[in-house]
Amino acid sequence: MIRFEDVSVTYDGAAGPTVQGVDFEVPEGELVLLVGPSGVGKSTVLGAVSGLVPHFTGGTLRGRVTVAGRDTRTHKPRELADVVGTVGQDPLSHFVTDTVEDELAYGMESLGLAPAVMRRRVEETLDLLSLADLRDRPISTLSGGQQQRVAIGSVLTPHPKVLVLDEPTSALDPAAAEEVLAILQRLVHDLGTTVLMAEHRLERVIQYADQVALLPAPGASPVLGTPSEIMSVSPVYPPVVDLGRLAGWSPLPLTVRDARRRAGSLRERLATLTPDGTATATAPPPGVETPVPIPGVESSPPAPGEESPLPAPGGESPPPAPPRRLGFLRRRTPDVTPPPAHTAVIQSLAVRHGRVEALRRIDLTAAPGETIALMGRNGAGKSTLLAALVGLVEPTAGSVRVGGAVPHRTAPRELVRRVGLVPQEPRDLLYADTVAAECAAADADAGAGPGTCRALVSELLPGIDDDTHPRDLSEGQRLALALAVVLTARPPLLLLDEPTRGLDYAAKARLVTVLRGLAAEGHSIVLATHDVELAADLAHRVVVLADGEVVADGPTAEVVVASPSFAPQVTKVLAPQPWLTVAQVREALS
Repeated sequence: MIRFEDVSVTYDGAAGPTVQGVDFEVPEGELVLLVGPSGVGKSTVLGAVSGLVPHFTGGTLRGRVTVAGRDTRTHKPRELADVVGTVGQDPLSHFVTDTVEDELAYGMESLGLAPAVMRRRVEETLDLLSLADLRDRPISTLSGGQQQRVAIGSVLTPHPKVLVLDEPTSALDPAAAEEVLAILQRLVHDLGTTVLMAEHRLERVIQYADQVALLPAPGASPVLGTPSEIMSVSPVYPPVVDLGRLAGWSPLPLTVRDARRRAGSLRERLATLTPDGTATATAPPPGVETPVPIPGVESSPPAPGEESPLPAPGGESPPPAPPRRLGFLRRRTPDVTPPPAHTAVIQSLAVRHGRVEALRRIDLTAAPGETIALMGRNGAGKSTLLAALVGLVEPTAGSVRVGGAVPHRTAPRELVRRVGLVPQEPRDLLYADTVAAECAAADADAGAGPGTCRALVSELLPGIDDDTHPRDLSEGQRLALALAVVLTARPPLLLLDEPTRGLDYAAKARLVTVLRGLAAEGHSIVLATHDVELAADLAHRVVVLADGEVVADGPTAEVVVASPSFAPQVTKVLAPQPWLTVAQVREALS
């Protein structure tokens, strides 16, 4: 169905090909997963299938790509639209109408389908993707995950023979991602649809793939094989594969179920250890109760007048932090030093968007040195809560204070010194033509000395030229630049909305290192994320939202271990033992 014949692509002004030696075939009715580190050219390969490369992006394509017998060199994207449906990394760039229902119908209208057929397919797609309640909503009012579902639905309604998907689950909550992937699998198995998909969150998708095409490095030829073959040599792999490599399992497990079947001996080895690497205490006498162990928290009770330490994410040593709200684990502050004020205090917050009640009765505090993960299904109110903290929306009721100031009534120049937001799309913060110009503007806005932002960029993003245009950066590089721009003002409160979209595992690890360092310096960090592995690795505390309300709030280990939706892979494999990450297991075994 899709045939690459010795394909290479070189963009104008580039020193060499972005991809070369691409030579493989995707058979009809198969799902092929395209994997590799950030910046190796996965999006370029996908664009060559839809005709966007080179007809829209420019550059030179050598070799040949055929889709259902049509040569993409001689067929422009509009001439492939009846065969190929494409969803890119940025759904907003694909929308051409204002409402959900109109967007689902637009592709069929362009192909001239009968109104009765269009109506039936729209209804089917609304039900398939759980969009029926949103059919009349303006697309601009939807959450990022809801927009991603609409984008996927808009390419499903014309019933293309080929689907090309670039990070299709990056903004979806775990349950919604499973629904979308199950739908794709049904299309492949039942209708013979061919799917070529790039995705960084391999823990979600690897088990659905018939074949995997690995792009190991920029300009390197792809390697094609079964998922188990490729995962044994791939530089990117999900936590369950990492755990299998650590335990020496062969063949490597691709799913939690496979890993659980082999994990008996590993559980026995870990049974005498706790996630902080210490041995478990001996059994108490009969009739004496023992508290349930929590990762990163010593099982022995605190001394009189002393409080339990903050749970450490991912097995790392916890940063110093002041006392927290009643009900949460705390680190004791010496009596001679008064505890610092909370960086943010939210009381009885409610926010409405027209007829939609986005948030209600929200009470939340953030303390210096604390990292909080906001989790919940798409549309639960996570981004709205971040927007309230940074003053982008005005509360309908209740109050929000950041560093003692009311965000929506504080001048922007003053507010940037108290709180900074890195949005879902980092490019929303980047408007200059070069990295150097972005940094100069950030220094001026923050009142910082010249070169402050550039020094942060050099730390977060080594090797990037001053003259580089932000649009030419990869997703991970744009995120690092946006983070440097926000950090120039050194705000005590840092907010991040879906910070791992478009990041591979190595880039995510670098981000975690940076955020841990900021927390250790006393910054409060609040991040909205669907990435359960990130929350397990980084957050001290997890707050779960549903329909605009807080439904769970507590130490990471307590919240995610008890949740089938938000538990990371390692937790599922080694349950009922309370392990969160492979790093914890590796440290304990060493």
